[in-house]
Amino acid sequence: MSAAAAFFYLFAGMTVASGFMVISSRNPVASVLFLILAFVNAAGLFVLLGAEFLAMILVVVYVGAVAVLFLFVVMMLDVDFAQLRQGFQQYLPIGALIGAILLIEILLVVGSWTIDPGLVQAPLGPLASAESVTNTQALGRVLYTDYVFYFQLAGLVLLVAMIGAIVLTLRDRPGVKRQNIATQNARTQGMAVETRKVPSRQGVEV
Repeated sequence: MSAAAAFFYLFAGMTVASGFMVISSRNPVASVLFLILAFVNAAGLFVLLGAEFLAMILVVVYVGAVAVLFLFVVMMLDVDFAQLRQGFQQYLPIGALIGAILLIEILLVVGSWTIDPGLVQAPLGPLASAESVTNTQALGRVLYTDYVFYFQLAGLVLLVAMIGAIVLTLRDRPGVKRQNIATQNARTQGMAVETRKVPSRQGVEV
């Protein structure tokens, strides 16, 4: 067994095991930590494939931003997970049915999957061209030439999803004092200050 094959089995096995621990761990903080471990091992697989740019993006974006954000949110919300698990038995039959359907689909895909004989001899370079380009340049050329409309559409979908999440989580709480900049700028001295003549040794009735 070559070193590349040994590292592939190591990273792939750790990725699958980490993914299983994400969904089976009882502690949500531990689930996020296993998710970070799965991302790191997936980045190792990208390095073996020669896509070091994707591996770096996976580590920087997902591990350094998304997964850490999940970890902070889970730790700061302090959700009562014991209360959330109370309805587990109620939704167990539906969950088991969906899981069985997904398992059958995976078995059908794996059973009908074949390896292309010419795939092994395929070059590992980013583009089959005479000039030497890096993975970053090749990825940029493909994204902003052949798939530019799909790339912009994906960004639009993410923007709509972000706006929708903000709208769904925004709650209008009554009784909360809010500033009205136009009203504040329109105030005059007569509106803000009232002069009263107070008799000696007497207070002011409001």
